[in-house]
This record gives sequence, C-alpha cells and structure tokens, in this order.
Amino acid sequence: MMQVCLNGSRGAADGVLVPMSPGAMADSAADAVLAGATDIHVHPKSPCGQDTLSPRAVAATLTEIRSRVTVPVGVTTGAWSEPDPARRSAHVRGWTVLPDHASVNWHEPGAEELAALLIGLGVGVEAGIWSGTDGAARFAASPLAPKVLRVLAEVTDTDPNTAADTARTLLSELGTSPHGRPVLLHGEDGGAWPVLRLAGRLGLATRIGVEDTLYLPNGERAVSNAELVRAGLAEHTRPL
Repeated sequence: MMQVCLNGSRGAADGVLVPMSPGAMADSAADAVLAGATDIHVHPKSPCGQDTLSPRAVAATLTEIRSRVTVPVGVTTGAWSEPDPARRSAHVRGWTVLPDHASVNWHEPGAEELAALLIGLGVGVEAGIWSGTDGAARFAASPLAPKVLRVLAEVTDTDPNTAADTARTLLSELGTSPHGRPVLLHGEDGGAWPVLRLAGRLGLATRIGVEDTLYLPNGERAVSNAELVRAGLAEHTRPL
C-alpha cells in the first residue's frame, strides 16, 4: 500500500506544490493515483489556508476528490485543527459527507472518545502513534485498539541519520502485530526517505507526499505529489 499525503499542515508559504483548494486537492489526488497511490490522506483547508474540521470544508474536499478518484480517502483530526476535544467531536458529528478513514493521534487529549465516535459513524480509524510520545502505551491499553483500521506509525525524528533507528524503536514499542492491526510506517522531512526505505525492507505499508517532504530522494525539490509517489514506489521496492 502506498498512501499519498496531499498537503498536511503546509500552506501557501511552501509554494504552489501544496494543493490548498478542494479543486487543487482533487487534481493532485488524481495525478497521484495515476502514479500508483492506492489511498489518500488529506487536510481540508479553511478559506485562509488553515487546517479545519468544519463540515463544509470536509464535504467540499471529499466531494471534489471523489469526483476524480475511486481509492479510499481519509482526513486528519489533528488537535491543531481544533484544540478543544469537545469542539473537535462536535465538528465530526456535524460532518455531512464522511471520509473512508480518519487519523486520530493517540497521544492527543480526547483521542479515545473521538476514535469511538468515528467508529460509531462507520469511519475507519488510523491510530496515529507518534515517536517520542506515550501514544504506543496508550494504544496498547485501549479497548478500541482491535477495532481500528490500521496503525499509522509516525516517526517525528527528522534527522536522516537517526530516523530509521527511531522507527525501529517505535515499532518495538508497538509490537510485531499491534492488536492484529496492519501498520503503515512513515517519516517526515529529513527522515521521510530513510523511514520509507525501512518500511519497504520490512514489508510494511507506507506513505509519501507533500505533507511528509517537499524533496525527492536526490535532494531536488519535487514538482508534484505524483512525482513523490513515483519516487516513493521506486524507493519502497528497491533491492538491498
């Protein structure tokens, strides 16, 4: 599985590479799927370019993307989109168009309640377990753990020299098969490519896209999510 993360929390300051409007996200998603992506993760944006969970923005984003692709489409529920757990859940209850899945960062306040709400709505949950947090321990003790769609193992170490070791530590904390759920392993910025290669060696799903890195493995700036996906597939399957 190769998921494309279309934009993340990046904005206009990061350049035209970052799709901001629903239409731009749909165009980028379609190109990425043609390049080989089999799943989509996206951050809906407000008119001023901030991540948002508002029902209107989520509906517009999902509707546009689904008009162009048939692969599953998921969204973030990161606390930076709405810091108050009660308001975050209220936004989700108000969604009129539901994603196929949504990421829930297990170390954030209100994660269990939000995950339960999403599961109750029939939305798959990607359990975001970040390195350097207590997310793995919380997830291990959670009665919801066997019910999530998959574990999103997120390596926040951006040093290319240490990110792979940090990833191994995170995977060790999670166990070889956390509650029997599949694992998607990925890094970010300087750690994106080393962690993606490790995912390939371990036979794990992964993701790549503008959210995780703006650069290709050779250090050149990418021109699109599709270019990152093509490079990601090549790196993921590259022989040792």
